[in-house]
Amino acid sequence: MLISKSTLTIKKSKFIGYLYKIENEEQIQTILKEIQKENKKARHICLAYRLKSQEKFKNDQEVGSPAKILLKLLQNNNLNTHLIIVVRYFGGIKLGQGGVQRAFKLAALELFKYK
Repeated sequence: MLISKSTLTIKKSKFIGYLYKIENEEQIQTILKEIQKENKKARHICLAYRLKSQEKFKNDQEVGSPAKILLKLLQNNNLNTHLIIVVRYFGGIKLGQGGVQRAFKLAALELFKYK
């Protein structure tokens, strides 16, 4: 179930964040396929989730391991059955490792305003 969605633009790159309440791994795969279908031209789709005693993150070859930051946000907010996905559309300006990490974090933090 989608809880919130955010959109953020930083130096012409567009970041779209999604926060879901999840029940099982099959649901994660279904959601991810839907997000990939909706965002075919996206450069990276990073995600992190916590489901019961399981925690995982995937960086989709993005620089700086931003998905690890997404997982940390789930942990810090005590969200144990949730999935965060942040989609990046590259705007032509490189952000650098620190800039990428900050951008993904900001996109994810926007999701918690509406939680």
